[in-house]
Amino acid sequence: MKYLCSLASMLLIFLYVAMTWAEEVKLPAENLKHLVDTALAGNPELKSSQSRWQMFANKAKQAASLEDPMFMFKLQNLVAREPFSFGGSDPQTAKVIGISQQLPFWGKRGIRQEMVTHEAESYRWSIEERKLELARMVRETYYQLWAVDKSLEIVAKNLQLLGDFVTIAESKYSVGQGVQQDIYKAGLEKSKMLDMQITLKQQRKSLEANLNYLLYRPGTTPVGPITDFSLPKITQSAEQLKNLADEKRPQIKSLAELVSKGQAGHRLAEKEYWPDFNLSFEYMFREKVDNDMVKDPGYNMFTVGVTFNLPFQQEKRRAMVAESTSETSMATEELNALRNTISYTINDTLAQLDRRWNLVELYKGAIIPQAEQSLESAVISYRVSKVDFLTLLDGRMNLFNYERELYESQAEYMMKLAQLEAAVGGEIAVTTEMPVSAPAPAPSEPVAVPRVTPPAAEHSQHH
Repeated sequence: MKYLCSLASMLLIFLYVAMTWAEEVKLPAENLKHLVDTALAGNPELKSSQSRWQMFANKAKQAASLEDPMFMFKLQNLVAREPFSFGGSDPQTAKVIGISQQLPFWGKRGIRQEMVTHEAESYRWSIEERKLELARMVRETYYQLWAVDKSLEIVAKNLQLLGDFVTIAESKYSVGQGVQQDIYKAGLEKSKMLDMQITLKQQRKSLEANLNYLLYRPGTTPVGPITDFSLPKITQSAEQLKNLADEKRPQIKSLAELVSKGQAGHRLAEKEYWPDFNLSFEYMFREKVDNDMVKDPGYNMFTVGVTFNLPFQQEKRRAMVAESTSETSMATEELNALRNTISYTINDTLAQLDRRWNLVELYKGAIIPQAEQSLESAVISYRVSKVDFLTLLDGRMNLFNYERELYESQAEYMMKLAQLEAAVGGEIAVTTEMPVSAPAPAPSEPVAVPRVTPPAAEHSQHH
């Protein structure tokens, strides 16, 4: 029995050590470029789009090909009363072989190939557009994770400080210099902070699931911490970015290919007013006939012919021309609408980036330092009972909110930059100017509890 108890104790100690070690194991920091490359390499939607492009690329090879030639064999002019006599009884009886080839009017094959090629190229640029969108979504999720991690850090720091505030309030209340309501207020604020911590942890799990979805890996794959970064300053003007979008944006090129396809379709529709041809060649094998009725040496003969359709259905062909015109107009207006949307996106995003940049400078250079000084002053004043506990809590919560807004502004700035790069279609010239500062570390020791003098002792000392 004693042996079993010892064994159970050892197992409990082992489990405790293992659980403690597992909690202390930290995942390596995530690398944004690696995450984007992983998403582009494994995403099934991209693979599906690539297969579609290959399908249309192979259709382009088929479009320029001629129809297969037709081979013909026939027994010509057999005598009904002698159906199995294949020659020698009538000079018109012959065995015929022939071949024919359908030939579209000059230029039609080339235009058909051009149309399918433009459509295939449109799908190819759609793949590049999808890559841009996928990279943008990965970057946005990455910076959202960073903001949540920073919020969790300052929540943990504030939970520790609120615990110290509770200790101060309890100490002052125990000697008659505080009120019990201060303890309740501190406990309530701590509970609110715990509620926020639970919400932030749930948000991080949701963001992890979204990132794993984009990377096409198991949804339970853990995501490591996100490293700090520097805020880049954009050096290009709105006009330069619009010109860059015209050169690089895949969707612009995709719609331009559809415009070219519609123009090629218009030329093909006009070609339909001309006939297609069918060339044929036949060779007849004849037998020599020598009887009382007919003498024929039975020379072999051949036939060469050409047939073509008569394009009398003008209404049909006018409808084909109108269809191709509408297709070209539709693609052209979609291209114009896209350029207009890109112009708006660039101007709007630049304005939001400028606002976020100024906010970050304001928070880092003025608001947060002032809030820290205000909180420090409130702590000192509360220790000597010059301010109430609510003022102390307000100072702490103000600093907490400003720190969160700073991190959210920094993350939002990087997300807007990712959206701008997706709108332009490639990387933008930037200069790194503002490093992201790490949050103030949580104190290694609790806030010192002030020495509180009981009222009676204070009265005696005064006398």
